[in-house]
Amino acid sequence: MPIQKLRQFLDANLVKYVVITHSMAYTAQGVAASAHISGNELAKTVMLKIDGELCMAVLPASKHVNLEAFAKLTNSGDVCLASEREFKDHFPDCEVGAMPPFGNLYGLPVYADNSLARDKEIAFNAGSHLELIQLAYDDFERLVNPRVGDFTSRSVIRAA
Repeated sequence: MPIQKLRQFLDANLVKYVVITHSMAYTAQGVAASAHISGNELAKTVMLKIDGELCMAVLPASKHVNLEAFAKLTNSGDVCLASEREFKDHFPDCEVGAMPPFGNLYGLPVYADNSLARDKEIAFNAGSHLELIQLAYDDFERLVNPRVGDFTSRSVIRAA
């Protein structure tokens, strides 16, 4: 059960949270729609490489990582999206693409976009494509201690 490690961590830290079960969805916007949550309140985890090292970028589902802004924030020379092959073994208890934004549980640095703090609560994948966890943003920030900055661009929807 992918959610077990995260639940144990949250329970040990006395965090109040809600588990939301939804129909199968693989994209952040699909999860948001399935769970009836705003794309601004659903936090997605994007795996990046900074100068060859893996890290997590956490941002609203309605946005994309701006790699130039991320490089500037991290003072890095080379920032790129990590391939599934490069990160899947770091999350043995999670379905690929459904990693929770708790890099501290997996030995990875976490960067959170400033826009997430605008809402009192955030929701995020809980290790599977069927469950989310919703909790106070302040609890997320306290437990993960992410580096916070501006590194996103608004998603552009193009007509087909």
